[in-house]
Amino acid sequence: MASVYDFTVKGRDGGDVSLGEYSGKVLLIVNTATGCGFTPQYEPLETMYKELRDKGFEILDFPCNQFAHQAPGTEEEIHQFCTLKFGTEFPQFAKIEVNGENADPLFAYLAAEKPFDSFGKGVKSAVLKKVTSMNNKSFGDKAYIKWNFTKFLIDRSGNVIARFEPTADMKEVRRAVEELLNS
Repeated sequence: MASVYDFTVKGRDGGDVSLGEYSGKVLLIVNTATGCGFTPQYEPLETMYKELRDKGFEILDFPCNQFAHQAPGTEEEIHQFCTLKFGTEFPQFAKIEVNGENADPLFAYLAAEKPFDSFGKGVKSAVLKKVTSMNNKSFGDKAYIKWNFTKFLIDRSGNVIARFEPTADMKEVRRAVEELLNS
């Protein structure tokens, strides 16, 4: 694959969606969950989306239930939760797996382009490191994503520019998005 825009994913309705539809835009691709300690990140994500979408920015939301079963429910139930609780308007796709033999090829590609480095420092990072090492044992070398709300920043040409773990400060994520939009 030459870029993210070469991938096709499943829409919330189960139909195929070519990421080529987003060609020329800056993307933030995120695996999410509705019952995670990081779920409140939907709020700054939606704020960023509303304020920057007119500049060519899109957030692509991929619910994933592989981390402590924190995204239960159907695509419609997840969508209703996100729109009612956080007012999300950015595109949300079908629930996927991001690790293991059934990992979505998009996320395997993203993780190969920007592999996991660390969760950073602090209490949350230390706790998350311990939890993820237990959770991801079953995925072996296919534990591409360590937890919910891992974010990948994509430039207008479809190149993976940065990876932000769920512990990354959302202000840092926004700064990186704005820099890319303005470059």
